[in-house]
Amino acid sequence: MVDSALHWITEYDFDGFRHDATKHIPNNFWRTLNKKVKIVSQEKNKYIYQIGETYGTHDLINSYIGSGLLDAQFDFTMYDVALPVFATQEESMTRLGEALEASLSTYGYHHLMGNITGNQDKPRFMGYADGTLNFNTPRQEYKRRGWKDSITVQDSIAYKKMAMFNAFNMTIPGIPIIYYGDEIGMTGAGDPDNRRMMRFENLSQHEKQLQQKIAQLIKYRNTHMAMLYGDFTIVENTETRLVYKRKYFTEGITVELDKSNWTVTFK
Repeated sequence: MVDSALHWITEYDFDGFRHDATKHIPNNFWRTLNKKVKIVSQEKNKYIYQIGETYGTHDLINSYIGSGLLDAQFDFTMYDVALPVFATQEESMTRLGEALEASLSTYGYHHLMGNITGNQDKPRFMGYADGTLNFNTPRQEYKRRGWKDSITVQDSIAYKKMAMFNAFNMTIPGIPIIYYGDEIGMTGAGDPDNRRMMRFENLSQHEKQLQQKIAQLIKYRNTHMAMLYGDFTIVENTETRLVYKRKYFTEGITVELDKSNWTVTFK
């Protein structure tokens, strides 16, 4: 398995790996893989990023990160809070601020954890954000709807919610990771409906606008050092607003997320 991985990164110049079900694989495999990947990284003068997938507590997730292990894992603990906060009007922003602080206290203020908008094990964010799906629905019912129903976006406000979710992931410490299709607001119920083929053409006006907003967020992140390496401080955390500041030497940027009207402001 390790030799196969080395073949992919040497022959096909892969940039990294997403490792599924990390906690179900012995640590000696991760250590063997990491050691050999690091050797190839030095030979190619290129950093090969390794991110794992583990559901569980902060401590469990963090136990697979560090010297000789993986660079990061998906921050599912924060995602599980962020999902209902950004998808619904009712869920308080204070929960998100608290979850963010818990993650930072575990992984540090400068880390490589993956901040996600979704993944293949969950229904699409847009399905929740437009009210089509309910958070109290049993998992098997999500899957049944994925096989039987043809879900479409029912409320355009969901696109604003998705834009705010991405703005959050792009401006906090860590690595923003967009589940394919979220950049245009693809919807879907449980597996297999959340794995629809990616669409590149015939996008609606709302999909084009969301795609442009996320492209702007990526550009903003990549052109401001404060977004990449800046110190992080929460300024305000209320029912509807989360405001935080990032500072890198003389550059300071304040990000305001307001659920009352689903707006994102940079100052």
